[in-house]
Amino acid sequence: MKLQGKVAVVTGAGRGIGRAVAIALANEGAKVVVNDLGTSKMGEGQDASPAQEVVNEIIKSGGEAVANFESVAGIENGERIIQTALDHYGAIDILITCAGVLRDRMIFKMSPEEWNMVYETHLLGTYGCIRAAAPYMKENKWGRIITLSSPSGLIGNVGQANYNAAKMGIIGLTRTVALDMARYNVTANSIAPTAITRLIERPGRDISNEELEKQKPEHIAPLAVYLATEQSADVSGQVFGVRGKEIMLFSQPRPVRSAFSDEGWSVEKVHNYMQGPFKAGFTSMEDSALTIYNYDVPE
Repeated sequence: MKLQGKVAVVTGAGRGIGRAVAIALANEGAKVVVNDLGTSKMGEGQDASPAQEVVNEIIKSGGEAVANFESVAGIENGERIIQTALDHYGAIDILITCAGVLRDRMIFKMSPEEWNMVYETHLLGTYGCIRAAAPYMKENKWGRIITLSSPSGLIGNVGQANYNAAKMGIIGLTRTVALDMARYNVTANSIAPTAITRLIERPGRDISNEELEKQKPEHIAPLAVYLATEQSADVSGQVFGVRGKEIMLFSQPRPVRSAFSDEGWSVEKVHNYMQGPFKAGFTSMEDSALTIYNYDVPE
C-alpha cells in the first residue's frame, strides 16, 4: 500500500489507460477522483457511466473513489476537477492527466475547430488541472504530477498536427513544472505510452489477441504508480515510454552536430555542411514511422 492516505486525481479515467491507472492507484491505497466526461474518441456526447463504473469497481475491491464528470477543456473545469478532491478528501497529492480526444485530418484540410478541440483537451486541459493543483501541493510540500504525452508527439504522425503539437507541448509544460515545483518536493514527469485503446481503433483494422495483450493499457499503470510514490522523489523532469513490457527513458533534446565558421556563413557553405557532417545526424522519415498508427487519415 505505497499510496496509503494519498489523494489522486486521474483525468480521462473512465476507459483505457486512465482506467488502468486509477484502479492501480486505488490498489496501492490512494483515494481516487475518477474524472471522465464520457465522450466519444472524437470528443462528442457525454456519458457518466464510464467514470461511475470505475468508481464502483474500486469500491467493490475495498478502495475509495468518487466520480467527476467535468470536461478537462477549460481552466475553470480544471479547478472544479481538483475541487472535487478537496471537497471529498480534503487534499490533492497526485495528478495524472490521461484525458484525450482525436480529430485527425491532413494539415491542408484541418479546420480551426478540429485544432482547437484537441488543443483544449490535451494541452490546455493539462495546464488547467496542474494550475489548480499546484498551489495545494506547494503548500503541503509534497506532490506528484504525471502527464501523458505520446510517441506521436515525440516523433510525428501523419494527419495529427493538432494532437502531436499538443502532446509535444505537454512535454515542454511538464519539464517547466518540474523546475518550478522542485523546491517544494513536487515532481513532474511525462509518459509517452504505446497502447491499444479506442483512440487508435479503426474500421477494418483486425487486431489479434496477441497484439492486444502486448499493448494493453494495464502495462502503463505500474510506471505511473511508481512516479506517484515517495520512492520517486529524485525522479523529475523526465520523459518515459512504455511499450508492452518495455519501459524506456527518452533523451532530452540536445545538439547532435554543431559547426562554427570564423568567416560567417554563406548559403553555399550551409549547403556543404547539410550534405556533409550534418546529414549523418538527420532522422529519416522512414525511421520515424509509427506502425501502430498506420492508417488512412481522412483528407
